[in-house]
Amino acid sequence: MLHKYGTPAYRLEAHLMEVATYLDLKSSFVMSPTSVTFVIWTDGHEDEYTHVARVDPGDHDLGSLADTDDLVNQMLDGKLTLHEVDEQLDIIFVAPNSYNKLTTGIAFATSGGAFAMLMGTSWFDVAWSALLSSLVYLFVLWSGRSKRVAHMLEPLVAIVSSIVACAISVYFAPEINIRLVVLSSIIVFIPGLALALGLAELAARHLVSGTARVMDSFMLLFKLYFGGFIGIGIGFALFGQADFVQPAPLPAWTPWLAIFLLCSSLIVIFRTKLKHAVWSIASGFIAYGTSIGSAMYLDYTLGTFVGALAVGIFSNLFNRVANAPASIVAMQGLIVLVPGSKTYIGLNSLIEGQDFVYAEHIGQQTFLIFMSLVAGLIFANVALPPKKSL
Repeated sequence: MLHKYGTPAYRLEAHLMEVATYLDLKSSFVMSPTSVTFVIWTDGHEDEYTHVARVDPGDHDLGSLADTDDLVNQMLDGKLTLHEVDEQLDIIFVAPNSYNKLTTGIAFATSGGAFAMLMGTSWFDVAWSALLSSLVYLFVLWSGRSKRVAHMLEPLVAIVSSIVACAISVYFAPEINIRLVVLSSIIVFIPGLALALGLAELAARHLVSGTARVMDSFMLLFKLYFGGFIGIGIGFALFGQADFVQPAPLPAWTPWLAIFLLCSSLIVIFRTKLKHAVWSIASGFIAYGTSIGSAMYLDYTLGTFVGALAVGIFSNLFNRVANAPASIVAMQGLIVLVPGSKTYIGLNSLIEGQDFVYAEHIGQQTFLIFMSLVAGLIFANVALPPKKSL
């Protein structure tokens, strides 16, 4: 269950060892995004039980993660038996989304508009990004009913968003930055966080899981970029290219509003419990404020390190105060910091030879930011260790 809800391998293995120790089981666990291996044995290895299962990579469901962790805590405290926990896990597994489809659709639209706002372009880009994100959510709903659509969801939404964005630029708003609007509309699919988690697993010497997660992230990124590349080509062929009209830039205060809107929308998209909402939004502001503030005196990459350090310490504090997984809060802050969008922009710069936003030395910058994130999280666990493994 914890694997299903997006827990990194090194945290999951440590948590399973805590439970096994409580149950007085001699055991070993190996986790990867697509498989789980359990080995349990008796003293002297007279009897040994091995279980290997092929699983799908987990999605981020922070509400179910919190519920599952709470069950484990109650079992470790002696409040629930193992049989009762097993029954409760079945209930969590089949529980419906705590946010209805309309609320989730609004969250998708808000995330796209907020990201465009964070990039500091124009109100035209913000509005059309929000509209296209709503269109993307319709395909997400469709994928829940069709396995064929689910299999090709990422490139499909990128193609459709690109074609529609080209039509918008010709018939409605020549002021929009087509590629940025496309990126904003599919931002929830950009695997920046998965890349950061994969690198963190590699840093923790979980080589199989880390390598698998990193390669899966790159393949997802390639599918999204290829879909966008094909879609824009089709859109230009169908509608032609409009002469770009330079719009008025956004005011300087908009990034702070963007952080609030982005973190609020991610609460719904990641199904975070409302009792953790304030912590999650605060994590986003801490990430942005500390990284931007320190970057004024240090290099931008070092600013990201300071931001990740602050988010890590804050999430570990949440772990101690709320007795809940630190990743519930860390997720929001890391998404503000991770340069997943920059890898997409870097692909565009590499393949098409042009930047749709200013990004000097973006490949080197992206790699250093990822390394700064991982280092910041490692130092945070040293500065304020979490109360428990999750």
